[in-house]
Amino acid sequence: MNLVDWLGAIGVFQILLAYILNVTGKITPESWSFILLNFIGATIACTASVLLDYLPFVILEGVWALTSLITLIKKIISPRNKNLEV
Repeated sequence: MNLVDWLGAIGVFQILLAYILNVTGKITPESWSFILLNFIGATIACTASVLLDYLPFVILEGVWALTSLITLIKKIISPRNKNLEV
């Protein structure tokens, strides 16, 4: 596997880990862990897609990363942020 393969695999693993942990009830979609796993994973997977020059996944992962970033920003500025769920 080359660097791009590793980047893609790591990014997708993080997104899938967030999903599995959510489905099994270990974390919630509102938790810092879920949001960060999705944001970081999608950003890494998007980077790999850019390096592969594969536009469909650049769009998919880019939108996923942007959506996760917006959710992260909302969580940071939310007045209910006092309850820091992990």
